[in-house]
Amino acid sequence: MSSLLFSPYQLGPLALSNRIAIAPMCQYSADEGHATDWHMIHLGSLALSGASLLIIEATAVTPEGRISPDDLGLWQDSQLDALKPVIAAIRRHSPIKIAVQLAHAGRKASSAAPWLGGANIKPDEPRGWQTVAPSSLAHAEGETVPEALDAAGLQRIKQGFVDAARRSCELGLDAIELHGAHGYLMHQFLSPLSNTRSDEYGGSLENRMRFPLEVFSAVRAAVPSSMSVGMRISATDWVEGGWEVEQSVRFAQELEKLGCHFMHVSSGGLSPQQKIPVGAGYQIAFAERIKRETGMPTIGVGLITEPQQAEHILQSGQADMVALARAMLYDPRWPWHAAAELGAQVDAPPQYWRSQPHQYKKLFGETRLGQR
Repeated sequence: MSSLLFSPYQLGPLALSNRIAIAPMCQYSADEGHATDWHMIHLGSLALSGASLLIIEATAVTPEGRISPDDLGLWQDSQLDALKPVIAAIRRHSPIKIAVQLAHAGRKASSAAPWLGGANIKPDEPRGWQTVAPSSLAHAEGETVPEALDAAGLQRIKQGFVDAARRSCELGLDAIELHGAHGYLMHQFLSPLSNTRSDEYGGSLENRMRFPLEVFSAVRAAVPSSMSVGMRISATDWVEGGWEVEQSVRFAQELEKLGCHFMHVSSGGLSPQQKIPVGAGYQIAFAERIKRETGMPTIGVGLITEPQQAEHILQSGQADMVALARAMLYDPRWPWHAAAELGAQVDAPPQYWRSQPHQYKKLFGETRLGQR
């Protein structure tokens, strides 16, 4: 049986050579939102992995939407200019498709980088700022209480997503993933634990979905039909009384009506009270449920580390693609090794063709690797 992991797939208009995506991973290494040499090295390395899709880290659409002061951004043209040489270098040397995850951190913004402890930075502290959110509820005890967004604030953020999406088009990217997961702004609107508004954006499920759906609709209208646009969600808060999978299915169904091309299904991140039963593939059942009830292209993620595990997820119909994050950092050639194990082929630059062991001499579809 041929490997499904290394078979072609379509995310709406986007044709992919295999079903391995590199999930977005924050690097906390930008300079006022501008890409740096680190992004050239980091993204360049991942682009040579053999995966078919590289999703650039959570990229802020407004300054206060950054998770940390060192997050990547696309709220101004100079940030687009800083990313251009990175994207151009990848295009010269890799066939990988490139997406960007556009994000606003809401009440989880203004935080230190993980290796600095990750703590909330108060507005009156160096490099800190006032956060905003659906409601004036802090993420955790002792953290900054966010300002509840008014109508003007909602419009400004929505426009920020639209402007960043247009810059993504100008960069020549292949897809956009909107970040509706991990306790960030759009997830905050969805969950009744963080959204206690009494206007048309709070209360009922329909109202709580309203702002994320408005953002998606505005972005979809702002980019050409040739660009794939999807959403990453947390399928559950892992907290009693919070956002859960039945509501996620409803949300996905509404997104599909608006032309959403894919769902990237994660979980958690909204509350410190979450109780997550972490284990191999622990989130895949959520992807399976959304795929089954919507029929939308679905990306599964979460402790997918072994080739046979990834293959089983696809063969059993639990997801259409798999995404790897930390496993890809640990082994940037994971797709090579998976292809070797599953008897498949991957794209690799000719400079690396001589690297494959003799028993895998057709791994790159090249049989003359011993030539000088």
